[in-house]
Amino acid sequence: MTATVHPLGAPQARMAESRPSRPVPWVSSVLYAAVLFAGVYYDIVGDDPQHPARTAGFIAAVAALFALDAAEAHWCRTGARHRIVAAAVLILRVGLFFAVAACDSAGLSRVLFVLVPFTAYFAFGRRASLALGAGCAGALLGRYALTADGWYADAGAISDLLMFGLGLVLAVSMAAVATGEQEARRSLESTVRELTASHRQLREYAARVAELSTAQERNRLARDIHDSLGHHLTAIAVQLEKADAFRALDAAAADRAVADARWSAARALDEVRRSVRALRAEADPFSLSAALTDLVRHADTGRPRVTLGITGAETGYDADRLTALYRAAQEALTNARRHADARHVTVSLEYGPSAARLIVADDGRGLPDPAASGGASGVGLRGLRERLQLLGGALHMESEAGAGTALTVTVPRTPGGEP
Repeated sequence: MTATVHPLGAPQARMAESRPSRPVPWVSSVLYAAVLFAGVYYDIVGDDPQHPARTAGFIAAVAALFALDAAEAHWCRTGARHRIVAAAVLILRVGLFFAVAACDSAGLSRVLFVLVPFTAYFAFGRRASLALGAGCAGALLGRYALTADGWYADAGAISDLLMFGLGLVLAVSMAAVATGEQEARRSLESTVRELTASHRQLREYAARVAELSTAQERNRLARDIHDSLGHHLTAIAVQLEKADAFRALDAAAADRAVADARWSAARALDEVRRSVRALRAEADPFSLSAALTDLVRHADTGRPRVTLGITGAETGYDADRLTALYRAAQEALTNARRHADARHVTVSLEYGPSAARLIVADDGRGLPDPAASGGASGVGLRGLRERLQLLGGALHMESEAGAGTALTVTVPRTPGGEP
């Protein structure tokens, strides 16, 4: 199971940016409470007694504003807020402001209108807020112009206009700051969610990579065991059978066979030690030409006769590529001994400018179908193909019943290797 992180597309990003922000609840609540206190206090201690119905209407309108803010906060929490709903709430709020102003005897209720651009900023953005703020200022100015002669010379009227304008500016500025903070918080929360999902995905990827690395190392060890130990154990078995067969007829040949078996056993131990050093990153430099010369010399025991030809220099090829060619030669020689009943085997190695090519050909019984090489040979060829695939190399086998077998292996030069 892997987790997939879907990036926020352009349409989704625009929707996120245009989504209404949540209003700051305490600002409007403080103003409502101040207007309510001032209105009720003036009705109680003022010189002009107010009709109880007007006071009750004033209190009811302010209570309706508190209830409207509570409902709006609930809509924001549930995510059900829409622009149409926000517009309806704004219209209803302005209507309640007028109702409060009509019932207010203290005259403080005009401060409520600074909440028009303030709340509009969260629902509709900066442009709508500025337009509504200008409209509120213009409405107050028009009221003075229509109802108060010489208002422009009245210090109280000018002061009211300036204070109201300052309140509008402060309200819009506060809304801008609050909106920016909310957007930054949403962005941070979205980033945290994405990072959490990415971290979970990376953990799953790391577990998968560890699993694949373990499987790859297991397959590599299996190939090395088959290619190196399998070859030498086969050679030991063949030499011991030869020594047993020639014990009474040719003591010298039996002794040579036992010596070759000892050599193969020593080489098997060397291969094991080299593999252990490779696992510890302590591998010794590897020379393919020298290893093939040694391999062919001990494989050439009379039947089959093995000859070796090398052209070019192995510089520019790393140890993995040279080892792959060596394992291919081991596999081909093992198959020629065990299955081909060949009289002659030729091993040809050519280091080219872009690739190295190894050809192992025998004159044995061949195969009716090169793909039907079962048993140990099938395991070995499959391991060779896997090894060469990792290096970008290739394996090709040609065989015909009674006409021998030719195995061709190519590996590319190491990228960046000197020619």
